[in-house]
Amino acid sequence: MANQLKIMVLSGVREQGKDMFAVQVNDEIFVLDAGLKYPDSSLFGIDVVIPDLDFFEQYGDRVAGIFLTHGHADSIGALPYILRKYDIPVFGSQLSIELAKIEVQRENKHRKNSLFHVIDADTEIDFKNASISFFHTTHSIPDSLGIDVHTPAGEIVYTGDFKFDPTAADNYRTDMDRLAKIEQKGVLALLSDSSNAEASYPNVSEQDIGNFVTNVFRNATGRIIVAAKASNLNRVQEVLNAAKATGKRVLLTGRDLAKIVRTSMKLGYLDVPDGLLMRVKDLKTVPDNQTVILETGRMGEPLNSLQKMAKNRHSMITIHDGDLVFIATTPSHAVETMVAETSDLVYKAGGTVIQLGRNMHTSGHATGRDIQLLIDTLKPKFLIPVIGEYRLLEIVRSLAIKTGMSPKNIYITKNGDCLDYDFKKKRFYLSDPVPGEDTMIDGSGVGDVGNIVLRDREVLSDDGIFIAVVTIDRKKKKIIAEPKVTSRGFVYIKANRQLMNDSIDVIKKAINSNFEHKKFDWTELKQDIRSDLEKFLYKKTNRRPVILPVVMEVNQNRHRAMQKRNEKKQENNKSHSSNNKTRNNKEKKE
Repeated sequence: MANQLKIMVLSGVREQGKDMFAVQVNDEIFVLDAGLKYPDSSLFGIDVVIPDLDFFEQYGDRVAGIFLTHGHADSIGALPYILRKYDIPVFGSQLSIELAKIEVQRENKHRKNSLFHVIDADTEIDFKNASISFFHTTHSIPDSLGIDVHTPAGEIVYTGDFKFDPTAADNYRTDMDRLAKIEQKGVLALLSDSSNAEASYPNVSEQDIGNFVTNVFRNATGRIIVAAKASNLNRVQEVLNAAKATGKRVLLTGRDLAKIVRTSMKLGYLDVPDGLLMRVKDLKTVPDNQTVILETGRMGEPLNSLQKMAKNRHSMITIHDGDLVFIATTPSHAVETMVAETSDLVYKAGGTVIQLGRNMHTSGHATGRDIQLLIDTLKPKFLIPVIGEYRLLEIVRSLAIKTGMSPKNIYITKNGDCLDYDFKKKRFYLSDPVPGEDTMIDGSGVGDVGNIVLRDREVLSDDGIFIAVVTIDRKKKKIIAEPKVTSRGFVYIKANRQLMNDSIDVIKKAINSNFEHKKFDWTELKQDIRSDLEKFLYKKTNRRPVILPVVMEVNQNRHRAMQKRNEKKQENNKSHSSNNKTRNNKEKKE
């Protein structure tokens, strides 16, 4: 059988987050990361978005394993929904696996621990058609790994989230020697992080950031409230170090922090000196100038908590005069407006705000210069920019061309693209796509909210809902009771009595017209009411609310009772007929 090699872009391009890619070698598929992303304001009511689970429905029997680069939600967040239905082995560093277990347990308490396998940067796993090895990378969480898939055509390297920082601690540092060894094997394709490609300034070293945090703590005269992501363990450690250096104590809050800190301390990834942490009741006895409150969460959660503190709605803490709010992580573009709103509220409450991102250029992702250095080190034949919005993928293309790569060897992909390798021509080409749509999670529902539901929610948010309730007698073809109308989010009813009364006339006219000219049909009747109301309300208000007609029948219970009686009569007649036949047969025999 001829060798088969494919790179599948399942998710994570032309967007931020939701990283998931796959490499197929003959009949084995190796999935790289399985992340989620948090919704923007256009996804009304959606909790999280994950990759298309139809991929596992179609190809699940060929998936040899899921390989994780690090423990952030954009790498591990989809695992609870995948492992709910499919028993697929998961491989990752010790911290990544422990954080993945926490995520899976939140959704599925009966998870199978046997599916999780701890590996490290020295691990090499041999499969039937390929081997998988790993290398250390620098990110904002310890034990981040890049992945090297050894195939018959050469190495396929996936960086995950990475950057270069020679001053980073050992368990945060990218292994340049390992990259050089991979280059010597011959890199066929590089899937590179693109998230920070447009940055024109280099990232500040983590040592400098640690010194900056310590100076902020040293100069503060009141309480310090730190907003950070729970999974940014590097920043959490810098906050703990700064508190220790300035003689302060730390209160940990936030939904995710307790489990993550406890797990990281147990595994030795966080150094927390004895006596540094305090409890809520200690707030009354520890002086303000010795208090640090670390508020964490996912995406905008720490900002939500800060707003509650500023509005005196938080269950434990209220911002008051002299407090310093230190936003210790660089917010994404999606929450910049929220950061500004939060800062306003903090100042109104008497506090002040310092944003790390405004004072120092910091990111957990590679700058354009880092990406060029990576390309120069690995010398890949083909480049596939991933993990980034479309403009960032194009920027990586331009950066690669400047390093000497041919534009023909750089592929700008979209979710669902499948790059098939031609062993004779030694090139990739686009083949049949794989599932690459979004799967939206709303509450306990997985994928049951689609574009139609979202469109309805958008209309509800724009123009509200208009409800019309009417009772009819379809046998007599008449309206029994005056239609009732109400609305929410459409117009103020008390100020628009005439509009509501006129809409009742529209409903009555639509029903009577339907009775006169059409054979009765529930669907057509409701559609006629909806259509006529839409035209009327738009003409009067230039708005298009969601219209919900509720049509009830006054005597439908009587109809059901009659139907049941008729069915019973038919059964009795059949039974009587059967008895007569039996009696006649007996008489014939005699």
